[in-house]
Amino acid sequence: MVAPKSEDGVLTRGVLAEYAKERLLQRIMDGSYPPDSRIVETRVAREFGTSQAPIREALRGLEALGVVEITPFRGTRVRQPDLHELVEAYVVRTDLEVLGARLGLSKIKSSDLDDLCDLAKQMREAAAAGDRHAVATADAGFHGRLIKLAGNATLERLWSSLEPFSRTYITLVVPGSDLVWSAHIHDPILEALQRRDQAAVVRALRHHFREARTMLARLWAEQQSQATTDAPVTNKKADGSERRSHTPD
Repeated sequence: MVAPKSEDGVLTRGVLAEYAKERLLQRIMDGSYPPDSRIVETRVAREFGTSQAPIREALRGLEALGVVEITPFRGTRVRQPDLHELVEAYVVRTDLEVLGARLGLSKIKSSDLDDLCDLAKQMREAAAAGDRHAVATADAGFHGRLIKLAGNATLERLWSSLEPFSRTYITLVVPGSDLVWSAHIHDPILEALQRRDQAAVVRALRHHFREARTMLARLWAEQQSQATTDAPVTNKKADGSERRSHTPD
């Protein structure tokens, strides 16, 4: 991402903060800052060549998105959303995207469908290559394109506040997700859009998110079960003290 330029070469703190927020969000989404990692304000300011004020503002913006957590005297760390939070985000995204499809379907052009087909192709190719980040990026692009077709800035803003959760889900939170399945589950949406069948698009979107929530819950349960299996076991000795051991692989 290239730093923004103003006509007089002077950037306001707000512009710098937005630029820093987008760059930091990109790094969180690509795994450069994994869950629970710290983001050091002074280090980021030095790297971006700016003062700490816009970085602090950028971090507050990321906190509002639910992506980071700022604790007094302890700094900023990347959050890992829990299952309940992710499911809630998917429930809201379902209705936002259904509304977006209803508003945008009458405006859709052949060039829009070409763009969506290209993004779906990118997802399939990335899934075949096992590139989790590329699948997530194309997935976000596909759904973002649908929202943009609605031509409603408020809707787009609300959707954008939830989008980081979808990419976090695929890339970081549940790394065992089936990439091929994640790519091909978009096919019924695309087919309905190509027919310009609003009822079918709505059904496909609702089915898409229902399936995604179901898979998320299953994989999350498996991940938690594995974490429990791998956790150290505490046994009581005869003298009452504890002895720790690990379950076998």
